[in-house]
Amino acid sequence: MDILIRTMEEADIEPVYSSLSVTGSNRTAGLYERYYEEQENGQRVVLLAFYDGEFAGHVNIIWKSEYPLFTEQNIPEISDLIVIPDLRLQRIATTLVDEAEKRIFKHSPFAGIGVGMYADYGPAQRMYILRGYVPDRLGLMYKRKPVKPGEMVKVDDDLVLYMVKKHAEK
Repeated sequence: MDILIRTMEEADIEPVYSSLSVTGSNRTAGLYERYYEEQENGQRVVLLAFYDGEFAGHVNIIWKSEYPLFTEQNIPEISDLIVIPDLRLQRIATTLVDEAEKRIFKHSPFAGIGVGMYADYGPAQRMYILRGYVPDRLGLMYKRKPVKPGEMVKVDDDLVLYMVKKHAEK
């Protein structure tokens, strides 16, 4: 089975949104319109995966992250990795992240990533650690702000551990 990776085109907005909306995703067509505009402005790259010709997932490269540590250290961020549930375990996420890292490491010695902290993110947590990502040493963040000891936060998509990978020189 073939996996093709390419950047998003304007004509992809509706099919991508429609493909993900049937999965129960809370993403909107407006989100993908913004992604495309930001890609056109050079702020991000939206990589799409196609498995046997069908849309299978996407990932973003954000060149200037909104996460303060990444911004201060000029670390591009890999963001919003998603694969259609029925196509998981086909190496689509791995192939998307491979391509994102390849593009990032042409410009930066580091790649950053944030991962959610509840069970739905378990496979991503494991994949990132096995790929060589390590926590950035600042601990858990909620809405990009440090979680203080004893503080109560909601366990949702905004509770994130940010990690960094250094490019392995060959």
